[in-house]
Amino acid sequence: MGLRTGEQYLEAIKVRNKAEIYVLGKEVKDVTTHPFLKPSVMAFKATFDAPWEEDTKELARAWSPFINEEVNRFNHIHRSPEDLAAKVKLLRKISHKTGACFQRCVGFDALNTLYIITELMAQKGKTEPKEKFVEYLKTVQKKDLALAGAMTDAKGVRTQKPSQQKNKDAYVRVTEVTKDGIYVSGAKANITGVAASEEIVVLPTRAMGPEDQDYAVAFSIPTDTEGIKIVVGRQLNDARRMEEGDIDALPYFYNHEGLVIFDNVFVPMERVFLLKDWQYTSQLVEIFSAYHRQGYGGCKAGLGDVIIGATYNLAKQIGVEKASHIQEKITEEIFLTETMYSAGIAASLNAVQPCPNCWWVNPMHANVTKHLVARFPAQISQLAIDIAGGIIGTAPSEWDLKNPKLREYIAKYLQGVEGYTAEDRLRMVRLLENVSMGVAFMIESVHGAGSPAAQRIMFSRLYDLNYSEEVAKKLAGMKSNVRFTEKAEPWRETETEKLAKSKTAPSTEDKLSK
Repeated sequence: MGLRTGEQYLEAIKVRNKAEIYVLGKEVKDVTTHPFLKPSVMAFKATFDAPWEEDTKELARAWSPFINEEVNRFNHIHRSPEDLAAKVKLLRKISHKTGACFQRCVGFDALNTLYIITELMAQKGKTEPKEKFVEYLKTVQKKDLALAGAMTDAKGVRTQKPSQQKNKDAYVRVTEVTKDGIYVSGAKANITGVAASEEIVVLPTRAMGPEDQDYAVAFSIPTDTEGIKIVVGRQLNDARRMEEGDIDALPYFYNHEGLVIFDNVFVPMERVFLLKDWQYTSQLVEIFSAYHRQGYGGCKAGLGDVIIGATYNLAKQIGVEKASHIQEKITEEIFLTETMYSAGIAASLNAVQPCPNCWWVNPMHANVTKHLVARFPAQISQLAIDIAGGIIGTAPSEWDLKNPKLREYIAKYLQGVEGYTAEDRLRMVRLLENVSMGVAFMIESVHGAGSPAAQRIMFSRLYDLNYSEEVAKKLAGMKSNVRFTEKAEPWRETETEKLAKSKTAPSTEDKLSK
């Protein structure tokens, strides 16, 4: 099949017989109709609609050499820098149709990460993980499955390694290994879109040592599996979804995050891709985080477009769109949005090839992308709020507007420029409020794909200060040991690039010496 429609996706996730999903303390059986989760499901559905819609089908489809047919790009393995750029462009496009995170990117990035890691393992002589992963990939592509990536652990005491934690389940761990599979316990936190997924792809969240080998595990599991419990988290203005209105919770597409509890869950061995392979965890985290940071240049730019459009329209509704200070603020929003996007495209087109048929984003550009995203959405939102006015936080509810006793008054006092109604203004105010101050644009931009400190660590790790110093010394007429190469940037190789060039797998001594 390779490509499913949005309706086929909805039908596939309606029935959950084994996993337990909770919203506000109550178990949910049908996520497609529950008012809290339906907007999230509809945002996820947009990724299945995209291959069939005229304006997105070229970006949303890709040819898979694994099954020799077209597949949804969200289940595709990148084959070129152009593939990586198409990802960023697609994320921006779909954001225009949802005004929300559509929740399929973490699974997408997890697939590509495991493809590279298992390929590198195979090159070092350990071929079984690659063979198992490719078979799983074929199944995902043929069935066009909806994946949720699960990386972030509960973590417990942040200064302690997994094996040092008093709570042994602070990180997901292997509790038993049998000839047929493994049993795992623990939890993954802040997992995007998990209640709307069909499969969960689990990855380790940090670099580990030999003492942490029970935590060095990567696997896939159907979401509807015995022992899986999903606790959906709360978000800003989330209760509005339950009110059955059509204004106050605009755009009526949302993402959700959940705490995923693995209560002694059995994972068949054919679905286990890393098992106590702690030597590869550093590279796995490095690969995944760069992939995910690159993508933010697309989706956050897309949400920025929504905010810019809403800001401009509200300025027009109250007659100030031609004021110079308003135009300057909107121009600044455009600059900030396009800067994020440009960085994501640069991370794509300056890609790295760590192995044959493996394409990875440029790690420096990817980290720069995410660091811009950690800063700029707050600035964009502040400018939007400045232009929209205090009404963005104080507007009457849609139920006031719909009340026959109040409608005439609300219409009179929310009226702006002739040609726009009070309802027009309220709709745009709610859209701007919920998008600009929502989890997807504000909180996720800071903490998703790693907090700002994580990117700064990568900057300092990748940038070769000694080289730049030697360049400066030479130009200053001092003794210099600079050695010019064909490479333009003063960047060091990543752990992944070093592993790709080495002839053997990383050893215990190599890891312990770092």
